[in-house]
Amino acid sequence: MGNKKNLVFICSDQQRTDTMNCYGNDWVKVPNLNTLASQSFVFENAYVTQAVCTPARATMMTGLYPQSAGVIRNHTPGRPGSELSPDTKCISEMVSDDYVKAYFGKWHLGDDLNRQHGFDHWISVEDARDELHKPISVKEEDKFRKSDYFQYLENLDYEPDGFYEGHTSYTPDLRSELPVEHSMSHFLGNEAYQFLQNHSGSERPFILYVMMYEPHPPYNGPYNDLYDPSSIPDGEIFLEKPDETCSLFNRARSDYYLAGSEHDLNTADDWRNLKARYYGNVTLLDEGVGKILQGLKDFGFEDDTAVVFTSDHGDSLGDRGMLNKRSFYEEVSRVPMLIKIPWINITQVKVGGNFGHVDIVPTILDILGIEIPDHLEGSSVLEDLTTGSELRPRDVFMQWHGGLPTVNLGDDTVNLMSQIEWRSVVSGDRWKLNLSRGDQCELFDLNSDPFEKINLFDQEEHKDRIREMTARIRGWQISTEDALVLPSV
Repeated sequence: MGNKKNLVFICSDQQRTDTMNCYGNDWVKVPNLNTLASQSFVFENAYVTQAVCTPARATMMTGLYPQSAGVIRNHTPGRPGSELSPDTKCISEMVSDDYVKAYFGKWHLGDDLNRQHGFDHWISVEDARDELHKPISVKEEDKFRKSDYFQYLENLDYEPDGFYEGHTSYTPDLRSELPVEHSMSHFLGNEAYQFLQNHSGSERPFILYVMMYEPHPPYNGPYNDLYDPSSIPDGEIFLEKPDETCSLFNRARSDYYLAGSEHDLNTADDWRNLKARYYGNVTLLDEGVGKILQGLKDFGFEDDTAVVFTSDHGDSLGDRGMLNKRSFYEEVSRVPMLIKIPWINITQVKVGGNFGHVDIVPTILDILGIEIPDHLEGSSVLEDLTTGSELRPRDVFMQWHGGLPTVNLGDDTVNLMSQIEWRSVVSGDRWKLNLSRGDQCELFDLNSDPFEKINLFDQEEHKDRIREMTARIRGWQISTEDALVLPSV
């Protein structure tokens, strides 16, 4: 293997930061993630580029903002901007062929079934789907083919013959009926463990991506009864609707969910029950992660392998009376971010300052000692990690590209307001500005108002700050060729 190091990249789906001890949670059962965090750089303020699966994942794989990667909306077969082009390079194509490259789990960037973008090994968990849902990039002969996970379940005599929102290999009901050992988390953990075992005699370095599905909805799984709903803290803003100074989009979403329009959420206890099931899926995720980390130990890779853990976005989970993703609020846009580099440090280091997901690819390449391509739009933070516990002041930028909803997001008002585009910046001094030409803009001081309760946008004393932060967004737009016209401030 020489001096070349390995990489394991693990991504959960829709996991909040406050699900781990290093982010303040001392009761959720995630021993493997907590152990990983105890050996890692823990980024206190890591943000996605867009709080929805497909654009967020495009950034993690390419080092580009969604519009530059050509992926601006959630995966919707036939819709432009919802599949990654074969011509857009992923990190797997920036790493030399000296490396063995494996991708296991949710792809969600087009054809989930077939190996692509330079990967040598591929384990799929999503199907080609029926004719209605078939991605553009899926070959005609594959349109009814099933994923590796689907086939795994069929071989165990299950009948995973339904689709959840057209894209998973098993129905919501089956998800809770499956024993823990047959869950997707355990399936992917075992596949990753087997890959490490098979690779243990090789002299070649490797990169292994394991993209988990948990704790993504439908808020259902084998650990539905693991947590007592009455014992889970409500939190500072549980079921607290945004006030009239905030965006109509978020207020309408809060109204929609608080009316019990989805998941039978009619009472506060209904919400607490859903939260308990969500945390059960977080624990299930942790078990899959544990299998991967155990494989690194068992087969002698631990000292030469960097481990990165993050999530594609969070979940409102009842905060502000909202559910799911698609907002700039901290509980959705800010995510767990751990980087373990055992040849640099093996103790926990809390890293202050802002980190954007667009910085993941260049940072990984830097860690592996690989030249960083000029076209990437993020930058490596490795130098900061080796010289201190605070990132140099930097802005992070986020977006919502609007357009016609890819799925029904609520009532008519919610679906209408979701079509409006937004841009956001979190400044190095921890202020957040959210701009839109068709809705109420927002300014939050994250230093004094970490739960974003008070919108300061219309207060005269902050006008100069708003103009200056708007100029930062505009400068970023120019550098990334983002053509959205910002509101006049």
